[in-house]
Amino acid sequence: LYTSSSNYDHENVHLWRDNLRHPCHPLEDCIKIWPQKPTRYREIVATYSIEAKKLGLRILELLSEGLGLGSGFFGDKLSESLLLSVNHYPPCPDPSLTLGVSRHCDPNLLTILHQGDVYGLQVFKDGEWIGVEPLHNAFVVNIGHQLQIISNNKLKSAEHRAVTNSRVARTTVAFFINPSDDCVIEPDKSLIDTDESPAYKPFQFKEFLLNYSSLMGNPEKCLEPFELHA
Repeated sequence: LYTSSSNYDHENVHLWRDNLRHPCHPLEDCIKIWPQKPTRYREIVATYSIEAKKLGLRILELLSEGLGLGSGFFGDKLSESLLLSVNHYPPCPDPSLTLGVSRHCDPNLLTILHQGDVYGLQVFKDGEWIGVEPLHNAFVVNIGHQLQIISNNKLKSAEHRAVTNSRVARTTVAFFINPSDDCVIEPDKSLIDTDESPAYKPFQFKEFLLNYSSLMGNPEKCLEPFELHA
């Protein structure tokens, strides 16, 4: 459980949020360390985690088909690690002074976000921040850095942030699908065109996370150590 973020001592601006996060795989082991209150938290979140995983793997399977990769390409180690993150953003007296979440791209493979009914999500596109209005009973799906790397930049990770408001609280639930720590990530050879070179060198996912954390998710810098330049 965090207030602001896990990099509190190094933030330029503290975030206006409370954050609860925990692993979800393997479920039978992880559930033992989850909160026991509210009373049915473990039961409800276990069911949610199972269904969110099914949805995420289905989306990854469709992406694999669209990219011309084989069935089950994103299975096993590429989608082995699952993480749930709940953000609660209380009303902020002066939203101009802070953010709910700073600008970043997700470091993982795929994110399934339930953003509730209160506006706060913004995506950076063509030099401006564009608001993503909540849709009832809908999810936002974010492509993470690992999909960008595996696709050799054919898919792009989405830079986004969360803003606050002074009127109502906002609560979101993000389900992150990650590779295992020791999974080797690199552009798939079938997605490198004949007139292209690999845009990234191979690396273990834990290397990427360490670099990402040290840069606090800086979108301009976190890919640089892994890029190959022709």
